[in-house]
Amino acid sequence: MDRPVLPEPGKRNILITSALPYVNNVPHLGNIIGCVLSADVFARYSRGRGFNTVYIGGTDEYGTTTEARALVENCTPQELCDKYHAVHAQIYDWFSISFDIFGRTTTQLQTDITQDIFLKLSEHGFLKERMTTQLYCEKHHSFLADRFVEGECPTSGCGYADARGDQCDRCGSLLEPLQLIGPRCKIDGSTPVTKDTKHIFLELDSLQPEIDAFFQESATKGAWSNNSISITSSWLKEGLQPRSITRDMKWGTAVPLPDYEDKVIYSWFDACIGYVSITAAYTDQWEKWWRSPDDVQLYQFIGKDNVVFHSVMFPASQIGTRGTWTKLHHLSTTDYLTYEGGKFSKSRGIGVFGDSARETEVPSDIWRFYLLYCRPETGDTEFTWDGFISANNNLLLKNLGNFVNRVLKFINSRYHSIVPDWAEHHESSFDAFKEDVNQLLAQYTRELDAVKLRAGLFTFLQISQRGNSFLQSNKLDNSLYENEPSKCAAVIGLAINLVHLLASVIAPYMPNTATSINILLRADPLLIPGPNSWTAGSIKPGHEIGNSEHLFSRIKPEKAQEWRERYGTEEPKVKEESPARTNEARLRKFRPVCLYPR
Repeated sequence: MDRPVLPEPGKRNILITSALPYVNNVPHLGNIIGCVLSADVFARYSRGRGFNTVYIGGTDEYGTTTEARALVENCTPQELCDKYHAVHAQIYDWFSISFDIFGRTTTQLQTDITQDIFLKLSEHGFLKERMTTQLYCEKHHSFLADRFVEGECPTSGCGYADARGDQCDRCGSLLEPLQLIGPRCKIDGSTPVTKDTKHIFLELDSLQPEIDAFFQESATKGAWSNNSISITSSWLKEGLQPRSITRDMKWGTAVPLPDYEDKVIYSWFDACIGYVSITAAYTDQWEKWWRSPDDVQLYQFIGKDNVVFHSVMFPASQIGTRGTWTKLHHLSTTDYLTYEGGKFSKSRGIGVFGDSARETEVPSDIWRFYLLYCRPETGDTEFTWDGFISANNNLLLKNLGNFVNRVLKFINSRYHSIVPDWAEHHESSFDAFKEDVNQLLAQYTRELDAVKLRAGLFTFLQISQRGNSFLQSNKLDNSLYENEPSKCAAVIGLAINLVHLLASVIAPYMPNTATSINILLRADPLLIPGPNSWTAGSIKPGHEIGNSEHLFSRIKPEKAQEWRERYGTEEPKVKEESPARTNEARLRKFRPVCLYPR
């Protein structure tokens, strides 16, 4: 293992996390763009700028969802976690996600760090024991966690028969198990009874003034995404209430208190602590990352339903310990990616899931490009097969692929693969071209610094298109080579250097494509230049390049229907008028991308 990256005082140190996905299923394209892929682009960009960067990922393995899935698959929770952790790791590897570590929450480090935070919160008076009334199954003698209860949704105008004890999937309302009409045990279908039980609550109301202050400062300095700000503001405006952080179940972190042997710490509390424990698995010097607020900036990438856990709950846990913590700097929240007008559904065979994307034999970089091109930054977006194919054939093949191939092929055929001496010829239009590229490069770095990943990709395409326009306006062809050799050499010199620049700028989005370009150039990767610093001098006269090869292959448009049939479609439905909801519920009306259990 390489030596771990550690923060260095005086340098820009960036700690990146992506929401820890449930370990109990296979991620679909919406999961991938909502969490790990978006974080990967920013991590690769940060490294490409020379920033000191660590990217932490892993699977969220405790909780009721794991227990429920283990029952379905007739295995133990640990066996289920082992199986799906490997599945997730393989999928993210195929998508070229550059984790510095891909860990998990079922570790002793997770237990030790979670219990330490728990006890410090207790020591400072922010934990309180309360009696609660819960549903209890007399058939298998167990209290029922939220997701082990189903029943009719109580929301006016909904009445969905299979609402869960924590949320209705039809109307999106947040629920409590006792609110369900006609509740039933998900395990055996029996009707549960009510029974009193004690639990530990985190006194969020006592911490609200400090959470408010943290939010105002961090959201401003870190320039959080708008949806992160609006969702957090809604929660804080409504007022925080004490929240239970223990559950009557077995699969979870043990509660470090006497008389709590049959309970565990609820996963909504310890899931975010997984970022810390996975960092500790990466390096025993983890505190340099997590206890250095003056030297480290924490960037977190999540889906919309995850906001409150990162902007309120986890910061509250940190603040309440009264210790020194690296707290959230920037929160990047995506909305949701739909599939061909409907929702991804593994059970109904609708949509592309991570383990099936490879079956199309389309390289992972093409998938990355289109998902990022459709990244739902300011609203829900849609994956369509027609759009996927068009992006490959028009945006990549005809734009980037055409430019790179044309330049390299010309050098192969006319200059015997040797970059000519191009310093003799100068035109004012060449200076204008470099200035134009530098302006776009400055725009790109501004957008990526602000985590506007989709906008940065559009700007990259503009830079690539400028290269095509430059060749067109200077009429690069055999006639130019024969009649104006010095100008032709100058055009080629600028163009080959732009190819090298494009490889560095596209690397965060399409790392394998960037590697292929650099191999063709026989050049080392170029750090992403800062604003106005591209001089078109990284590829020198006399440099020998490799033989040109096509970066992309055309996808036949008729493949859309073939894939549509293979991966299913959902018949469009007439929209029903949804019932009135609170602001909190409206913000949660869509299915989650990466969602921690509540």
